[in-house]
Amino acid sequence: MTADDRVLLVIGSGLKVYRHYLIESAARRAAELDLKLVLVNNLKPTWQQEYFDEITVVNVFDHDELRAAAREIASRRTVVGLFCYDEPLVMPSAELAAEFGVPGLGPDGVQGCRDKHRTRSMLTAAGLPQPGFEMTDTLEQARETAARIGYPVVVKPRALGASMGVVLAEDESQLERAYLVASNASLVGDEPFRGGAIVEGYAQGPEISIDGVVHQGEYRVMFIARKETGHYPYFEEVGHVVDSADPLLRDQELIDVLTKAHQVLGVENGLTHTEVKLTSYGPVIIEINGRLGGDLIPFLGRIATGIDPGELLVEVAAGHRPDIAFTQQGVAGIRFGYPVEDATVHAVRVPTDLPGLVTAAPMVEPGTELRLPPGGYLARHSFVVCTGEDTDTIQERLATAIAAVELDADPLAAKDVADRLEMPAGLLDVDT
Repeated sequence: MTADDRVLLVIGSGLKVYRHYLIESAARRAAELDLKLVLVNNLKPTWQQEYFDEITVVNVFDHDELRAAAREIASRRTVVGLFCYDEPLVMPSAELAAEFGVPGLGPDGVQGCRDKHRTRSMLTAAGLPQPGFEMTDTLEQARETAARIGYPVVVKPRALGASMGVVLAEDESQLERAYLVASNASLVGDEPFRGGAIVEGYAQGPEISIDGVVHQGEYRVMFIARKETGHYPYFEEVGHVVDSADPLLRDQELIDVLTKAHQVLGVENGLTHTEVKLTSYGPVIIEINGRLGGDLIPFLGRIATGIDPGELLVEVAAGHRPDIAFTQQGVAGIRFGYPVEDATVHAVRVPTDLPGLVTAAPMVEPGTELRLPPGGYLARHSFVVCTGEDTDTIQERLATAIAAVELDADPLAAKDVADRLEMPAGLLDVDT
């Protein structure tokens, strides 16, 4: 091995529609640091080939295969860093970083993020505002917990991302269905987190997400997204807006809660995505994810602030403390298009010339079946991204742009209740 063969290992590229912009920036920054990118991925390379010096294809969701592939690369190349932004892979990635002695979230840190019950337990013990909660293994236990906490409650899997299997139950009559959805959703997750569901009090208030960077345990906020959810009683994320002038960026109470939470969980190095409810009793952390945000939120952050998360992935993985000063000021937003009912898609046509429109794209191929919760999740057929002078303008432009999307689709036959409570196979392949 030679000094000019220093590489950063990337675990999972994600889908082009969601992650291409990150890899493009990461490859550029890696070249500036005289580093090469090496990818371990589960799909045969197509668009990825332009950016990686080497690509190994294995079943990355088989963690033994993933570890073997990474170790084989490390045996013949000098691995100086490693990063991953794919939710099911953050734990084995953290373990590999620790094994190779390179910067990473740390196994304890990523475990604290990935295991939502552990997150709640640790943050509660540290005195941070948290709702009442309990991990339940049976419907009867869930009923007892909800009665003790008080309705409304949220029922959700112990792991998973993108709000999959997360359901609101406003009273006991809604709890059984919510529990079945959440517990069934958990069955597609990692083995240690399958079965049962967390029941927790519903935190009232607007929801935001915060993408931040951690270097040697020091947490800093990069940008904040205001979140829009839909498809009640589920929590599908249908849009986000990032404003470089968001006053929450200067809210010391919020920053203190975020900083303490990362310290309590033991996050060491990496980018994180934290979801927070702004309640009457202060900011309440809903979850911390050991990766940067999905839904193109980092892309919005780049447009609005000039911070390039793809570059930061490389810098933190290589052991550097990155500069996160804003280099531009603006507002950017995204809105996702959903069918009004379960449908088979024939074609999606997106607008190309509207005020403030940055980009728009279909998200499915012809023949794709889209099922709304609980029969499916992330049933998105398209997205639009816009910029504007302020958040009111952004909302108007996003509404106009998503209304201009044309969906050619046929409704699917209704599934019975039992079928709709089963999570579709292959859901973890969806990258947000």
